[in-house]
Amino acid sequence: MNNPDKRTLLKGALITAASLLGAAAWAADDPIRIGMTVSSAGNYALASQSGVRGVEIWVDEVNAAGGLDVNGEKRMVELIKRDDRSDKQMVARVYEDLIVNEDVDLLMAPFGSTLSAAAATTAERLDKFLVIWSAASDALYAQGFKNIVSATQMPVSRMPLASMDLAADLGVKSVAIISVDEPFPAGLAEGARALAEERGIEVVMQETYPKGAKDFSLLLQKAKASGAELFYPTSYEGDLISMVRQMRQMNVSFPMTYMVYASTPQFQDIGDDADYIFSHTNFHPTINWEITAGLDREEFLEAYERLFPDVSYEPDFQTILAYGAGVVAGEIIQNAESLEAADLKKTAMELSDKLTVLAGPYAIDETGKQLKMPFPVVQLQSGGGMETVWPPEVAVAEPIYPIPSWDER
Repeated sequence: MNNPDKRTLLKGALITAASLLGAAAWAADDPIRIGMTVSSAGNYALASQSGVRGVEIWVDEVNAAGGLDVNGEKRMVELIKRDDRSDKQMVARVYEDLIVNEDVDLLMAPFGSTLSAAAATTAERLDKFLVIWSAASDALYAQGFKNIVSATQMPVSRMPLASMDLAADLGVKSVAIISVDEPFPAGLAEGARALAEERGIEVVMQETYPKGAKDFSLLLQKAKASGAELFYPTSYEGDLISMVRQMRQMNVSFPMTYMVYASTPQFQDIGDDADYIFSHTNFHPTINWEITAGLDREEFLEAYERLFPDVSYEPDFQTILAYGAGVVAGEIIQNAESLEAADLKKTAMELSDKLTVLAGPYAIDETGKQLKMPFPVVQLQSGGGMETVWPPEVAVAEPIYPIPSWDER
């Protein structure tokens, strides 16, 4: 066989290069435009800015691969960010501007339930699809919005899911639930009650105490007298630390104690008193889901360090949730028949229970409520640090149960 003419090879190479450049130019000229707001100030600023870094990592990942595959064509992603100053009125105005004047193809929600609800109202009115990454309010998904999907954030009523599954697996028969009189802890407590009862765990005590309380001795004595095998306070970090210290002083212990904020570094700073308490998190070196879309933990951390070398904050669970939501949004776009809101929602439903991202498995109901994305349960095991013990897919250690009483440690 004769060797091909060098000029023919060169011509072919030039044609190929021109084709690739043309495709790249087309992708750059006609990107998928995604709009979202970020809080520069106000109550939501830190969490919002942490989250948007996750979305930016996803955009960088997609564009480095040549863009999203939309109907057989590669299209780059352009992220259009606007400030909302943690103001829900501003959110409504800015999301309308993103839809009407910026002609975005899809919206990523702002941080939190309050701002996301404002964005959802605008998206519904103007028929644009909204992907939520941080909105735990159950009420948001009960309003009949058709164009929303919570890609990664499970609602507050389902946050106790993994802990109650573990309790049932351990054979726990009764629980005492207490909470401070504020919406988020109260929602957690109500979710814990419902999930416990579904699993045959008797709620032998459920009480609320006023914000600002410092003495928990009567509540602790009542919980102990109830015979509860699981003590389940859903309060904020400071109250939980005080409870643990008072439990030790009073020699009050339970076979299982679960405290939602016990996984934080500040809680663990109390020392040995924190040993054996169960908690939850979705960002820990031992939590590694079998990912089917997006980056794994090590790849994500490398991307974070590369893109944000001057940021003083490490990535947190907000960053993970927002990154995962970006990955889910990309899968929806690539599998949908069009970028119309109805087609995107239809595809979001079809992908339910078929994706696992860095934050966990994705599954939604028809309201857009996230059904999975569990916060895995960790235990502060004496001498071994914090270990992931549930669910089995990510567990790396056996739970220590029952917890040793104070005089047995």
